[in-house]
Amino acid sequence: MHRYRSHNCAALRKCDMGRQVRLSGWVHRVRDHGGILFIDLRDHFGITQIVVDPNSPAFTIIEKVRSEWVIRVDGEVRARADEVINTALPTGEIEIFAKEVEILSKADELPLPVFGEPDYPEDIRLKYRFLDLRRETMHKNIIRRTEIIASIRRHMQDCAFTEFTTPILTASSPEGARDFLVPSRLHKGQFYALPQAPQQYKQLLMMSGFDRYFQIAPCFRDEDPRADRLPGEFYQLDIEMSFVEQEDIFVTIEPIIRSIFEEFADGKSVTQNFPRISYDEAMQKYGSDKPDLRNPIIMEDVSKHFQDSGFKVFSQILASDQNACIWAIPAKNGGSRAFCDRMNMWAQGEGQPGLGYIFWREENGNFEGAGPIAKNIGEQRTEAIRMQLGLESGDACFFVAGDPKKFASFSGAARTRIGEELGLIDRDCFSFAWIVDFPFFEWNEDEKKLDFAHNPFSMPQGGDNALDFQDPLSLKAFQYDLVCNGCEIASGGIRNHSPEMMLKVFKLVGLSKEVVEERFGGLYRAFHYGAPPHGGIAAGIDRIVMLLQGVKNLREVSLFPMNQQALDLLMSAPSNVSAMQLCDLGIRIAPVVKNR
Repeated sequence: MHRYRSHNCAALRKCDMGRQVRLSGWVHRVRDHGGILFIDLRDHFGITQIVVDPNSPAFTIIEKVRSEWVIRVDGEVRARADEVINTALPTGEIEIFAKEVEILSKADELPLPVFGEPDYPEDIRLKYRFLDLRRETMHKNIIRRTEIIASIRRHMQDCAFTEFTTPILTASSPEGARDFLVPSRLHKGQFYALPQAPQQYKQLLMMSGFDRYFQIAPCFRDEDPRADRLPGEFYQLDIEMSFVEQEDIFVTIEPIIRSIFEEFADGKSVTQNFPRISYDEAMQKYGSDKPDLRNPIIMEDVSKHFQDSGFKVFSQILASDQNACIWAIPAKNGGSRAFCDRMNMWAQGEGQPGLGYIFWREENGNFEGAGPIAKNIGEQRTEAIRMQLGLESGDACFFVAGDPKKFASFSGAARTRIGEELGLIDRDCFSFAWIVDFPFFEWNEDEKKLDFAHNPFSMPQGGDNALDFQDPLSLKAFQYDLVCNGCEIASGGIRNHSPEMMLKVFKLVGLSKEVVEERFGGLYRAFHYGAPPHGGIAAGIDRIVMLLQGVKNLREVSLFPMNQQALDLLMSAPSNVSAMQLCDLGIRIAPVVKNR
């Protein structure tokens, strides 16, 4: 018999009755039932119940064991009595009558429990992550992650994509976040950068004649952590294709993503045909470029009902600013003063002056609007708003006013809050959409210059002609995002493959030909030697797993993440290094100068 086990802790069944077996694992739980000891023995695969009575030679050893000790058990497989069968366990019809026990490893008093699912402080969980990962939910999350990645690889290979591995040490490149820099020992004073994404390399693969590339790529960005983005590093499904237009990307990627979600959806429905929504439409209807379409609320422009109206706050906003609008956020079944006042207080907590509203009641067969706004604009305008939004008695409507560029994100947050408060969001589906036609440039008010709104390597819609004659801020890019349940899970674009156009695009943000050649020399040179039209997309592995597992924090689906302060509490990183190491690199640590 094997030194440690003949079976794992999920393998034995009623058909194994009478067999002499050997199991090894962790003591999950110990129970004393009138002198007879019951132990739930756990390994990676599952749990098996061990029974030890006082007559067993193993009894004196079993009496000593505690939670999370590692033991080996030899014994006989026996059937459980019908009344104590545990239908929740695959091994629930049997138990092992222990004859011999060996303690393989003891455990100190635990800093956090493994049995059960307690809500423990995150820093403790991360410092003792090896214990946290033993918990059933965390263990299942990580296993599910590996299954999802394996499924992704199968789907990509079935669609004739080839997996390539790109370098980790590379040159610094502006991808929208700070680089992690790696000092060079051989070239003192110079630095490598960890890739924010394999963007240039995957484009160079297309230049090299490879047609369909994919990679489960590690990406590194020195940016502040948040719930849907891990600090430091993350993984993405990186994809690039040659001789494609935007529609080809959609037709190829959509069935892959849909199939993966259907495989792991656990009964939830998945959008069959992903709608295409322009960036401008998404911002106007949903106040977000990653709208949660499970929420049925669609915002509408109701400015015409407030022009020259008795509600002077809104009418004066419209008169004083040609960019100003009044947006309405309909709220089905939200027509109570208590709810409206609660939303108004929430808005004030968000730093807003408030959130105007109207709610409707039915009086003698007629709809009557209530609230200060209804009183000021009058019955006719109030009824026109109700008719435009398709509202009934018991419904409400909230309003935001001003320049949409300034209030769109708040209106989107209000839409989400209303949907959650009123229970309007369908929790039993994965709702997808493509967001298209993103702006190519945006205005950097601090530096008084144009910046790239998204990926600088995308193709501008309209090509050279648009770059030459169109207002840069009106330019759209062949840039697209895939969103699901209010989360951006993928972003991509059709690439610019013209060296002349590349120079024009970067010139608009203030980068000269010399700078472009210095920063993007490899890609710029490649464009001069026969560049195929190409495009691609990158999907966040961590976000996909987070959605499929129904958790709200990426740390729940990642093995060894950092905390909110970008600290690895398990390995104590970042850490100081020796003076000798710094000397080898030609680096001296400058003293921190405190602000006076």
